[in-house]
Amino acid sequence: MSTATGRTAGLVDRLYATFDSPRRQMLLMVAIVVVMAVLPLVMGRYATTIMTNALLYVVLALGLNIVVGYAGLLDLGYAAFFAVGAYSIGILTVQFDWNFWLAIPPALVAACLAGVIIGGPTLRLRSDYLAIVTLGFGEIVRFSARNLEITGRASGLSNIPEPSFFGYVINSYVDFYYVFLLLAVMAVIASHRLYHSRLGRAWLYVRHDEDAAEAMGINRVRVKLAAYVTGSVFGAIGGIFFSVNLGAISPESFSFEQSVLILMAVILGGMGKIPGVILGAFIIILGPELLRELGELRLLLFAVVMLLIMLLRPSGIWPERRH
Repeated sequence: MSTATGRTAGLVDRLYATFDSPRRQMLLMVAIVVVMAVLPLVMGRYATTIMTNALLYVVLALGLNIVVGYAGLLDLGYAAFFAVGAYSIGILTVQFDWNFWLAIPPALVAACLAGVIIGGPTLRLRSDYLAIVTLGFGEIVRFSARNLEITGRASGLSNIPEPSFFGYVINSYVDFYYVFLLLAVMAVIASHRLYHSRLGRAWLYVRHDEDAAEAMGINRVRVKLAAYVTGSVFGAIGGIFFSVNLGAISPESFSFEQSVLILMAVILGGMGKIPGVILGAFIIILGPELLRELGELRLLLFAVVMLLIMLLRPSGIWPERRH
């Protein structure tokens, strides 16, 4: 069994090594984007909607990857930033009749403030303690949305207006598919630039050894806070366009289960590796749908497949290799 597992892992490693150079990865990404752009022309409404949801999770998973994969911070309440973006845009457009595009900057500022408020006093904590605090923050945001009048309480917000771009109203499922495809491409580019930046190297040092990084002159709290705030922006962007896509939001859309699913995508694909995180997001969303014909057994079979993947690839399907 162990020999077969080792051979399988070795084969997968050799396959991924083929696409491990930056040029080949770029060509692979361009080919994937071209294929994704053509898919709505050959797929029905249901399949296109599922793919739109998968692209949303790509954006969210890439944002959490900055926190977990780049900086090494365990965040169990990432859905809170998803909720802050969605509710901020909903409140401004529904309650105060703001234009959608003008409401985006305040929504992003709100997410950054949420990141600073929770990150400032808590990022001095490590490992399990930080995870517990982030879990509590996620639940606080959800329960606040359920009980505040401005957020619509348990019923949430409805009739969120659809955005328009130079007179063209973005309202069809195909329109939103291309919107989320564009957001996913932008998230990949931003993640890649951050990964190879000076800040990205500081995240790497802090992730591997906080004490050594601090001895080298890196302010670990400031660097971790930068990761937290950057991740919150990704989450808020996903929440903003998620809300206008559905036209309505409720507190249950941002439960702890959402945070777990996003974290699963990052860990399953490979923390710190952009192609792996993208692959993990698609597996998390498309896996249960591909097994839908099995009825009640589909989630059980999907869980077994996840366990097998983690046994064969404990570091993720496409792990990060930078040293």
